Amino acid sequence: MEGQENKEKILEATMKVFNRKGLKFTMDDIAAELSMSKKTIYRVFRDKETMFYQMVDYCFDRIKESEAEVVHNRTLSTVEKIRAILCVLPESYVDVDFGQLYQLKDKYPNIYRKVEERLETGWEATIELIQQGIEEGVIRPVNVVVFKTMMEATLEQFFQRDVLVVNRISYQDALNEVVNILVDGIVNE
Repeated sequence: MEGQENKEKILEATMKVFNRKGLKFTMDDIAAELSMSKKTIYRVFRDKETMFYQMVDYCFDRIKESEAEVVHNRTLSTVEKIRAILCVLPESYVDVDFGQLYQLKDKYPNIYRKVEERLETGWEATIELIQQGIEEGVIRPVNVVVFKTMMEATLEQFFQRDVLVVNRISYQDALNEVVNILVDGIVNE
């Protein structure tokens, strides 16, 4: 268990350092953040790219956990759940600058492909909520495949281009705006 705890501590520290320095962070930066030796970090992750690759799964797994909390929240209406699940970020990720991920495509193409793969999978709960909303009559009938593709494409554009950085828009603000546009466009009035 200690190995898993160290792994999670290192990944959490990596996110903090990434938020401050972007992709230019070093293993020294991670070690300083944790007050841990680089040797200890290298026992867990053989290199920066491996660590970053595993961080993608770690982040998306935390997001999926937060999505599950939304789905099981009985105090939210179906539309509120749809809105929440589409823009959910775990509390500890709210300050992470995901807008900087556009740099991944050129510098770490394998990691970028992993981000794309995770963006394109795991939509079952969201699709079920949209279908439930349609059945309840609170969402007008829409082609869920088109809706999902629009959401995926938008997020991928955020990760492919520096549009958020250039326009000084936080990832969370951009995500909220996209969700507002998509959801308000499908809600029956």
